[in-house]
Amino acid sequence: MLNMSLIIVIMFMFGNMIYVSKHKHLLIILMSLEFMVLSIFFLMMMYLMMIEYNMYMLMVFLVFSVCEGVLGLSILVSMIRTHGNDYFHSFNLI
Repeated sequence: MLNMSLIIVIMFMFGNMIYVSKHKHLLIILMSLEFMVLSIFFLMMMYLMMIEYNMYMLMVFLVFSVCEGVLGLSILVSMIRTHGNDYFHSFNLI
């Protein structure tokens, strides 16, 4: 059980490092965010199984993470339609 928790924490840290270091493309940032959400889901699943609690909270978490993913993809599509690519340097915030 401790080894699985360590693997999940390492997954989260890798996702966090990719999020911080690869800030050029929006798609890579969205993929790293989804990777971090997946590691948090596994951690919550292990914790809820350990305390023998029902898994309804996981379903709510998955619904919110899917909504977050869809919102990110819609922003990506909108950015590609208006600017032609997903580079952040071509996206003017002003």
